[in-house]
Amino acid sequence: MNQPPLSFFIVSGSHRPESQSGKVARWTEAALRAQSFKTDLLDLGREPLPFWEEGVWDDTEFWQKHWWPVRDRLRAADALIVVSPEWGGMVPPALKNFLLLCGGKELGHKPGLIVGVTSGVSGTYPVAELKLSGTKNNKLCWIPEQVIVRHVEGVLNTSPGAPTEKDSSDDINRRRLAQGLGALQAYARAMRSVRESPEIRAAEFGNGM
Repeated sequence: MNQPPLSFFIVSGSHRPESQSGKVARWTEAALRAQSFKTDLLDLGREPLPFWEEGVWDDTEFWQKHWWPVRDRLRAADALIVVSPEWGGMVPPALKNFLLLCGGKELGHKPGLIVGVTSGVSGTYPVAELKLSGTKNNKLCWIPEQVIVRHVEGVLNTSPGAPTEKDSSDDINRRRLAQGLGALQAYARAMRSVRESPEIRAAEFGNGM
């Protein structure tokens, strides 16, 4: 049975409208589109979301206007890619807020790939933070692979199909991303059947323990 092509939702977690995280997110989207996958990109620096409060559960006019369009885009995706800078060793508040807004219908039992971004050689703390928290109620499944794009200002400044730059880390970053995206594709295909399984009883216990 032929299945529809995979669809990937990419979120850039920086608050800055012109961020290196946004650059990495757009590069990732271009790499996936070159393979004929469907993509959707949300740059939180250019399309900020309101901060979570209980009204999101009440389907008020405010949330219908500001969240439902993004919610519906997420529900159509097979997998999530989160691009996160490291700010003071932490994930930006807008990105944690995004995960808080999401529920099981948006991300439940879908695979997620973390792509860290740093101007230096660090970038590990956001990976640990995202894997520790942010998935309890939305039931997103981070895959074991993760990517940290280091020395980000000097890499991924040309299209995925272009020759690598003189910066010696450009090639390794591209190859790491290719490996992570390849693994995510495999998980996305496999987890379609997981979400369709009768053993997944989302209605009985909507939130994790």
